[in-house]
Amino acid sequence: MKTKLIIIIGLVIFVVSCTPEKKVYKSFNEYPIPSAPINEMVYTPSKTTFSIWAPTADQIELMLFDSGDEGSAYQSVTLEAGESGLWSAAVNSNLKGKFYAFNVKIKNKWLGETPGLMAKAVGVNGKRAAIIDMKDTDPVGWASDQRPALKSDADIILYEMHYRDFSMDSTSGIKHRGKFLALTEKRTKNSAGESTGLDHLKELGITHVHLLPSFDFASIDETTLNKNQYNWGYDPQNYNVPEGSYSTNPKDPYARIREFKKMVQSFHKTGIRVVMDVVYNHTSNVQNSNFELTVPGYFYRRKADGKLADASGCGNETASERGMMRKFMIESVVYWATEYHVDGFRFDLMGIHDIETMNQIRAALDKIDPSIYIYGEGWAAGEPSLPKSKLAMKENIVQMPRIAAFSDEFRDGLRGPFNKDTKGGFLAGVPGNEMSVKFGLVGAIKHPQIIYDSVNYTKKNWTLQPTQMISYVSCHDDMCLVDRIKSTLPEASPLMVAAIDKLAQTAVFTSQGVPFIFGGEEVMRDKKMVHNSFKSPDNVNAINWNNKTLYKDVFTYYKGLIALRKAHPAFHMGSAEMIRKHMEFLPVAGNNLIVFRLKDYANGDSWEEIIVALNSDKYPRKFTLEPGKYTVVCKNGIINPYGMGYTYGGEVYVPGLSALIIHK
Repeated sequence: MKTKLIIIIGLVIFVVSCTPEKKVYKSFNEYPIPSAPINEMVYTPSKTTFSIWAPTADQIELMLFDSGDEGSAYQSVTLEAGESGLWSAAVNSNLKGKFYAFNVKIKNKWLGETPGLMAKAVGVNGKRAAIIDMKDTDPVGWASDQRPALKSDADIILYEMHYRDFSMDSTSGIKHRGKFLALTEKRTKNSAGESTGLDHLKELGITHVHLLPSFDFASIDETTLNKNQYNWGYDPQNYNVPEGSYSTNPKDPYARIREFKKMVQSFHKTGIRVVMDVVYNHTSNVQNSNFELTVPGYFYRRKADGKLADASGCGNETASERGMMRKFMIESVVYWATEYHVDGFRFDLMGIHDIETMNQIRAALDKIDPSIYIYGEGWAAGEPSLPKSKLAMKENIVQMPRIAAFSDEFRDGLRGPFNKDTKGGFLAGVPGNEMSVKFGLVGAIKHPQIIYDSVNYTKKNWTLQPTQMISYVSCHDDMCLVDRIKSTLPEASPLMVAAIDKLAQTAVFTSQGVPFIFGGEEVMRDKKMVHNSFKSPDNVNAINWNNKTLYKDVFTYYKGLIALRKAHPAFHMGSAEMIRKHMEFLPVAGNNLIVFRLKDYANGDSWEEIIVALNSDKYPRKFTLEPGKYTVVCKNGIINPYGMGYTYGGEVYVPGLSALIIHK
């Protein structure tokens, strides 16, 4: 901030403008953190106020543009330095419809144009921020939009999808293919008249849709959408504005925002909650990132030798433990939860973030709605530069109550190790994986029958409650389930692949953890054996919706599993204490057979006792059960909750490559 010094010598008055010496920070911990929320653009019809946090800047210019991607600035405004590292300026005119960018100068070097750290509307390709009135982005009825009811995290059923995968194929019958609006269309059908899209998800019975990255990412050129461009979107550019390629008009800053809101609104009306996949652990690059163009060096961790740390495997890792990065992450998720009514967040490589930041995010979202669900990958792609004891790793989940993580013990125990496509697990009949599967079935809690020394990767429980464990067998990463089965069992017939697929999901949906399926698995989706399809074309990634007709029995089985889980609280007790009391594994001879009993669980469940047997042997296997009359509800890849006959205890046989579920 400039001051004026008045010097009087004789009758001559000198007015000298003085700029205080800029503070030199000895460490990142000394950087001032504003207490107010980050709000870089505040629009009113008479005045727009701009501000940006840049405590190390010497000068900052604000440039105003008529276009989101073309032409030069028609006006430049110099920002004034203020408190807490903030620079600001106001323009006293109606700037609605204009675009802007900041340019920071440090040590006589202009860093280059940036839309800022917290841009909430942008032009095409996200290089310039847009000046809009956010009220104009709300669809009709948005003010009355409500989250679907959710009594407990134990009731959650997650379905992971990518926008293009889910709607791009012509068999979807969807008009707005590959767009946010695809997920607003109703009564869409495949060529045989089977429901697709939103109606399909309602029919399936899931409670939460997990959307792969939806924020503005760097890899897709939004000006050439006629080309076949594909990416998962794990290359963040602007964290707080929807991706333009999923909108009907990327050049219109309002379109992507309004259409994302319409999508959320449609899900909510259908009774489905929305989870966003968020990628705060790294950016698409460093040199041209909004972070580096604003406060160089601050937002990224470096190794002792000065090189960028890279636990993300993408060239960099962000520093969540630093005050402004932590504030940015907290305010970003709060913004999506409030402005866009998002119901949950899945954190990519959550193990890169520090525990304190994740707990503060949980606390901030609790103030909005405690039912907003948080989960993530409890690992990193490389060695983080912070000690593991401080990071949101899977083994530290006990320090983060009501934050969940994926169980790779359960996943790999079932299907085989990550990135080793031909090596199988329990599903392929490979012995020695039973305890890892049991670990997942109890939700990674402390259970007296789990021998932790025999569990892969982990030698102790890592959850306090089962709702802290995500139960799954495949996701967008690595091979999808059908491809993995074919890779580990290349001689398997289509009928055998379908049988193993059903067996896999029986384990997932009878697990006490929170079940998660990869979109399209319910219709035997494959990806042409590509295990990392992040930029593969649509002919690899898109779901063929005619599969729903071809594999109707598989879809019906998934639907039946979900209905069984919803109808019977014993399958999702939600309490570690209750699981220890009511869930026990029965003794069996040999490998590749797991049998467990849910007993004496009268908490709203009409079934007195439930027995689940998982047989990954090609041949029938038997176990001993105390005498009694048991109703068969799942056998030979068919589910009928009303019963398919009876068994009376003693020696009970389980058909090969299938699950058996019976109850008293």
